[in-house]
Amino acid sequence: MTDAHTARTVVGIIGNVISFGLFCAPIPTIVKICKMKSVSEFKPDPYVATVLNCMMWTFYGLPFVQPDSLLVITINGTGLFMELVYVTIFFIFATSPIRRKITIAMVIEVIFMTVVIFCTLYFLHTTKQRSMLIGIMCIVFNVIMYAAPLTVMKLVIKTKSVKYMPFFLSLANLTNGVVWVIYACLKFDPYILVPNSLGALSGIIQLILYATYYKTTNWNDEDDHEKRYSNDGIELSQA
Repeated sequence: MTDAHTARTVVGIIGNVISFGLFCAPIPTIVKICKMKSVSEFKPDPYVATVLNCMMWTFYGLPFVQPDSLLVITINGTGLFMELVYVTIFFIFATSPIRRKITIAMVIEVIFMTVVIFCTLYFLHTTKQRSMLIGIMCIVFNVIMYAAPLTVMKLVIKTKSVKYMPFFLSLANLTNGVVWVIYACLKFDPYILVPNSLGALSGIIQLILYATYYKTTNWNDEDDHEKRYSNDGIELSQA
């Protein structure tokens, strides 16, 4: 039991490090926005969506929802803070319509989380019930967030070009998924296992596409799609 617990802790720490790296992926984009003092063609949608995703997973990891999930809290709490910083920077340099969109989305997310927390704590009285409800909701939100990588993969197939899909980001997504799958198996947690299994599968497919279309890629052809899709595709599930 002790060995399994130790192994799970070690794997969870590794997962935290890899996930933190993924959360840092938007930093070049954010730096560029600050230098330009404009969001240009970049979209805040992935960051706004990840804020809700991180809030849900942080709540899931709390002891009165899913005991013994401290490492789930640490990475998603960190991710929540970073995503809020990204959203704030977007808000500062965005035009009025985009600011209005961000404000509405964030207000809706806060209201939604308040309702979820209240209903979970007031109507459900065991950790099994609470973890089931929040776990299922986390899975649903993670699946929705896979829309961005699917869009990128569709573009790769359509253009026969992988320049819109950075290799190391795809590899990191695969590694992240595999590590959290192992974490979930060491002390069986289906709500972490399912979305990260899908994340690992997505990473495998991306690498297969990379190997398939690498030779047909025109690396000299610059396109605005590159910055937009690399921006949209950076956010995947973190357990």
